[in-house]
Amino acid sequence: MLPPLNCLAISGSAPGAGASLTLVEACWHALVLGIVQGITEFLPISSTAHLKVVPMVLGWGDPGVAVTAVIQLGSIVAVLAYFRRDLQEVIGAVGSAVRDGRWSDPGARLGVAIALGTVPILLAGVAIKLWFPDFENSPLRSVTSIAIVSIAMALLLALAELVGRRRRQLEEVMPRDGLLVGVAQMLAIVPGVSRSGSTLTASLFDGWKRPAAARFSFLLGIPAIVLAGLVELKDALHSDAVGGPIPMLVGVISAALVSWWAIGWLLRFLQRNSTWLFVGYRLVFGLSILLWFRGLDAAPR
Repeated sequence: MLPPLNCLAISGSAPGAGASLTLVEACWHALVLGIVQGITEFLPISSTAHLKVVPMVLGWGDPGVAVTAVIQLGSIVAVLAYFRRDLQEVIGAVGSAVRDGRWSDPGARLGVAIALGTVPILLAGVAIKLWFPDFENSPLRSVTSIAIVSIAMALLLALAELVGRRRRQLEEVMPRDGLLVGVAQMLAIVPGVSRSGSTLTASLFDGWKRPAAARFSFLLGIPAIVLAGLVELKDALHSDAVGGPIPMLVGVISAALVSWWAIGWLLRFLQRNSTWLFVGYRLVFGLSILLWFRGLDAAPR
């Protein structure tokens, strides 16, 4: 038998769950969490919700913020690599605008929109760190809350599909678009909202075509994802409950590979399809959680 590895953060603390796992078991848990992170970070279905619910359904317990923060590094690497050319163009356009004053350039306007759109979630994140240090244990992170929020966001996305005009392209972006979608992105601090889901919904309400809305959602989310990941990583590295380097490496690599696939798949999917698939999934996901956990509560002890 392989030597046991102290991996409480991965195995969770559910009743009956062991406080330690073998190396193989820890790597398996990290692999599953990495796959879940990679799929759900960029699809509009909430990575936070799935990283909490899936391990609990499997009997592993809540992996905790420390583990999910480290695994999120894989998604950060993937999104930076996937959009590296877009980012280079935006940075170059903003640099040229600073020198020449040509802020009408689409790339420069996109850069300004991304900067403005990052401000709301930054302010919200700082406020939570300063005034709600125990946010990890907030009722908003409860399974019931996640289920209700998921259903509510599904209904909002459905409404956006029905009323959105879907005429605008990414080249038409204006700074006010960044601020509008950035306020929606701020709501993703609440587990179950989904950063990509809230920004995609807001973009559809704002009249964007679906592929442009998804691309803008990804680009706008890069600063927020990177900054949040680095902040949480700093806290995670000071914790002794991140599970050891080998399982974490497995989780990060699997998250990176699956995130790359998820980004490309969603952009291709929205070229020809609507978001009704995700509306239906979120409704089923939320209702299933409510029914499943209500059944657990009603079961005889």
